[in-house]
Amino acid sequence: MAPRTAARLELARAVGGALVSPLRYAAHLTVRGRMKRELDRDVAEASGVIDDLPEAALPTDRPLRIFLGAAEASGEIHAAGLVPRLRARAAASGAPPPEITAIGGERLRALGIPTIADPVARAQVGFDGVLASLPYYVGLIEDAARHARETRPDVFVPVDSPALHVPLAHVMRRYDVPTCHVVAPQYWGWAPWRVRGYRKAVDLALTILPHEPSWYARYGVRTRHIGHPLLDALREVPVTTPDPSSKTLAVLPGSRHGVIRRNLEWMLGSLGPLRERVPDVDVAILQSTDEHVEQIEEIAARCGQSVRIAIGDLHGELAGARAAIAASGTIVTDLLHHRLPTVVIYRTTRRREDWLYRYVLMTPYFAPTNLLAGREVLPEHSFLGEGPRDRIAGEIADAFTDEERRARYAADLEFAAERLGPAGALDRAAAHALALAVRPAAR
Repeated sequence: MAPRTAARLELARAVGGALVSPLRYAAHLTVRGRMKRELDRDVAEASGVIDDLPEAALPTDRPLRIFLGAAEASGEIHAAGLVPRLRARAAASGAPPPEITAIGGERLRALGIPTIADPVARAQVGFDGVLASLPYYVGLIEDAARHARETRPDVFVPVDSPALHVPLAHVMRRYDVPTCHVVAPQYWGWAPWRVRGYRKAVDLALTILPHEPSWYARYGVRTRHIGHPLLDALREVPVTTPDPSSKTLAVLPGSRHGVIRRNLEWMLGSLGPLRERVPDVDVAILQSTDEHVEQIEEIAARCGQSVRIAIGDLHGELAGARAAIAASGTIVTDLLHHRLPTVVIYRTTRRREDWLYRYVLMTPYFAPTNLLAGREVLPEHSFLGEGPRDRIAGEIADAFTDEERRARYAADLEFAAERLGPAGALDRAAAHALALAVRPAAR
């Protein structure tokens, strides 16, 4: 098939999917209750057992051709971590270094990987609307199709970002290129009807959360469980427990201007009970860069609160903290690494977001730690506007001062961490991707 035709077919598929999505959601409502109960069981009963690695003899007479995909920064970090694992596994098998080409950005090019497109850079400068972005992404898909037709990769290995990578996986299938998707989509949480199209697109999905294998198996998707790749990044970071003498509350309002504006003033306004119990509490607002320092200072001054802004050393700060309040996101897993008692919030300012949480979200929990544990280990609250401020303020104070409650936190957080699995997810991903490359018939 001509690359332009393949790209246009995927555009037609996307447009058709968007047009019928209201009908799919209406049909979903008839089975939503059953699917939620099934997901609840998956979360509660998940074992988190890592699947055995496949045995595969790599060819020694030619290098394997691997096509990587990374569409945004966090996915590219994992893709860049995957490259040395692919090379090391090939070398250990006596095979020549794989020929790797990618969709991605500077991190991959720094490793000597040629890229045919860079959606990562586009994501960093922001999107200019769905319709305005369509020509770019249709062109990207056409370029990927041309690459597949001309070079015949042995395997396509996209990382996360299903919005781009699932259409690309459909295209790769047209050229008989198998797909090993690293970080299976969280369709179980927000769009379970998409799993049928996903099953047709990918040959192997690698899961990172304990309940995902059983959920995907129910819908006929072939998976292998590799554990969470964030642990690879944390491999050199010591696991700590809260310092009993610490008086630091870590405040994590997010790292983007709009998210900070939405969360920080509300968070600081919820510290009254804690400040009454611990007048000399050290409130540390953690940020990775100094980009938003002025904004944070203005919000703190408006609240009339004394705070400390900590730039950089995230894990050093978390290791020295006693408790935390955090906006929901991947940062919650970093907090788990330090076993910090945490109150997790997802504050919305739009009724549409609140409606989506109440009527579309499928999961019993949204905080990653609670999904890992299969129960509410950390207090979590999603709310519109002011929400249950008094209740949350009390939970923050209790997480900091109530020793009985802190002891429960310690045991529950240890349990959740065990279910997260061991480090080495990216090495396991490399093993599964290489096995699919040499045994595509297994799909």
